[in-house]
Amino acid sequence: MTEFDVSVVMTVYNASRWLDDNLQSILAQTFAGTLELSIYNDGSTDTSMELITAYVPRLEARCIHVVCSGHSDATPKGPGYGRTQAVRQSHGRFICVLDADDVMHPQRIEKQFVAASYHPDTLIGSGFIRQPEDSTDRYTRWSNTLSQEQLYTQAFTAFGPTIIQPTWFCAREVFESAYDELYSKQEKGNPEDLIFFYRHLSYGGKLLRIDEPLLTYRYHKDAVSFGVDRWTIWDLRVAALQKYILFKWEVFTIWNAGKQGRRLFRSLKPEYQAKVEAFCDVDCKKVSQKYYTYEESLVIWKWCEY
Repeated sequence: MTEFDVSVVMTVYNASRWLDDNLQSILAQTFAGTLELSIYNDGSTDTSMELITAYVPRLEARCIHVVCSGHSDATPKGPGYGRTQAVRQSHGRFICVLDADDVMHPQRIEKQFVAASYHPDTLIGSGFIRQPEDSTDRYTRWSNTLSQEQLYTQAFTAFGPTIIQPTWFCAREVFESAYDELYSKQEKGNPEDLIFFYRHLSYGGKLLRIDEPLLTYRYHKDAVSFGVDRWTIWDLRVAALQKYILFKWEVFTIWNAGKQGRRLFRSLKPEYQAKVEAFCDVDCKKVSQKYYTYEESLVIWKWCEY
């Protein structure tokens, strides 16, 4: 099979209301290399596949190769599974992740391809525009203004990857090294993007964000992210923090002597709890107070300090 420069991979589930804008944005790309669109239909019951079929001649007229597969089971297998199948049936040297409800800006593939070519071991992201504009103002501002250093330093404190998945672009080898069968069999509510993100970092993978917004990222009630429980993410973050960071440290302090700090302490394995020297806080009422791991504990306590 012919190899392409870039494969745009997309899993589709009942996305008919978004697909026209989505597919138009693929046609509008300025990228001059060879391009492939790989779609996995995750059991859609609306007119998604009819819309895609109608676009195929227009895509092929732009020399964009289209490959499509899927299933008709009553239950969707999840975006992680669908994305993996889309990658497996694709033939691009680089993978461009695209959600069916989002819109690429015209230079997205062109600019990320250049960046990934210079940084083949790197997960490339970009800035984004949220739609509706004021839907997640605080999150959007945080994500778009992280420095290159903060992409790493905040990786274990954020409720999700510091480079958002809808903007991901990377060499095929980067994707395949961290996104194996274990995580492609996704159950609903599993944060597969964060699992991939931590595995990529654990393998020594790099991060890079193009600051320019190259994607319009839609916010709506049917978004998959709403199905992920916040404490599932918490448990995954704590597990990754212990596995990849805390094992290197002899001692450390916890910044936050309130509920979140105490919850973090209780979430740690005993060997990491033993490494905690103190809780730090700016609240004078908490400074020099004793903290008991459990209310009935008479043994374990920690000082709170500035």
